[in-house]
Amino acid sequence: QKQLSRLPVPYTRQQEEADQYGVCRCCHALAAFTKPFIEEVKRKNGNYITNSEDEELRTELLKVILPAIHESLSELLFFNSVKKSPQTDSSQSTESRACLAYLLFVQLISIDSFPAIFPVFVLQCNMEYINQLLSKKESHLLKGLALYGKSLESVQDDSLTVSLLELRSFNSVPKRVLKDCPIQHLRESGLKVFQLFINKLDHEAKHKFFCMLKTSNHAGVESYIVKNIRSQVEFSMQPGNANRWFLGEELLSLLRLVFYLPQGAQTDLLNSMDIMETLNLLRYLLIRDKEADAWEELYRIKDEYLKVLRVCISISRGYYCAELKALREDQKLKAKARDAARSSGLVKRMTVKHEKVSNMSPEAQHQVLQSALVTFDLMESLIVRVEEITEEK
Repeated sequence: QKQLSRLPVPYTRQQEEADQYGVCRCCHALAAFTKPFIEEVKRKNGNYITNSEDEELRTELLKVILPAIHESLSELLFFNSVKKSPQTDSSQSTESRACLAYLLFVQLISIDSFPAIFPVFVLQCNMEYINQLLSKKESHLLKGLALYGKSLESVQDDSLTVSLLELRSFNSVPKRVLKDCPIQHLRESGLKVFQLFINKLDHEAKHKFFCMLKTSNHAGVESYIVKNIRSQVEFSMQPGNANRWFLGEELLSLLRLVFYLPQGAQTDLLNSMDIMETLNLLRYLLIRDKEADAWEELYRIKDEYLKVLRVCISISRGYYCAELKALREDQKLKAKARDAARSSGLVKRMTVKHEKVSNMSPEAQHQVLQSALVTFDLMESLIVRVEEITEEK
């Protein structure tokens, strides 16, 4: 098993069929090798095993083939019977059970023999295994996301209580889904699961989860939460859906975290929270909010936020304009040097005065800088619209 763990896992059906490193052939060989030992354990099934060697053999076999030796899947997964054995390495045991949870709940292998229990309990227990799979390489990440999604699907919407967020796994796993899945297809799957998790939280739990804005330090996570805050406010304003967590004072406490620039006027607007998404939320709130008491506080938050944001945009625009100007000057110098080299027939090595940290081509850098300036213009146009709405009110 230790030798097998070193072999790369095939990601696709084609890689599995090619079996370049022999991992599939080794797995089949291992299954054939263990068969007589499994028959020995089955023969002794029902008898109390006192021999330590027999117990050690049984423990090792539990990691390979389970249905044939009639071990309780619920006992293995949720009550850690294997972990209690002195012959089992705990980290190896957790990874084995994580893969077993994937086979059971995603691939539905032996699901018929699994007892019917509460979905929230299954989710809570599987969180340890999901966390284990998400901490591994790509093939494990996919399994972790699939297990997370399947564990959430059977849970009723708006049913997970705020007390569950006190558990470390319920707080860390959702953020890890977006932070540790940089590859596009993983990120797309991660976003779906992240949203599914949010849907399962009740209103109070959603409010507390969204408060992690102040600790996430991840622009993608923050932007996605801002979108969800707007959805929850919109839902709460509909007849019959009012709840205190996304209206009135509780909402304002959340908005104070949203309308906040962590480094003040020095905040990097392009690498922090999605400012456009935040401004759109502010515009929506000013149009829809009908409560006079909340209006005064919202107006104050808006005023303080926009004041700092305007200074921030001004500083950022000045910086990017300077970068763009320097880039154009560098390109002119290079063009002159090329012309001089052609006319003299010499090829000279040129050191550009303004060095770029990025490895992008000058054309790509120009496009990024120009795009940043356009973004600042859009931000300012949204700020103007917000101010117009305020005056109309």
